[in-house]
Amino acid sequence: MRKADLPQKTCAACGRPFAWRRKWARDWDAVKFCSDACRTGRREAARRARARPENRVVALDARREVDYLAAHSVPFV
Repeated sequence: MRKADLPQKTCAACGRPFAWRRKWARDWDAVKFCSDACRTGRREAARRARARPENRVVALDARREVDYLAAHSVPFV
């Protein structure tokens, strides 16, 4: 059987489609999530953390600092 012929569902957490797997054969009707990350909420938590404005500023400042240090570094002798 080809993967294209397998039944598919949409993940309840991320909304992406996922296909049937052999380990889900007994409880395919109860499967709602595509991965453990979606099932435990880690994926959504990471998405919320990246969306916070204070995290964007810190990440931008960290990139600027790295760029500055790289541009003004003295070569090792």
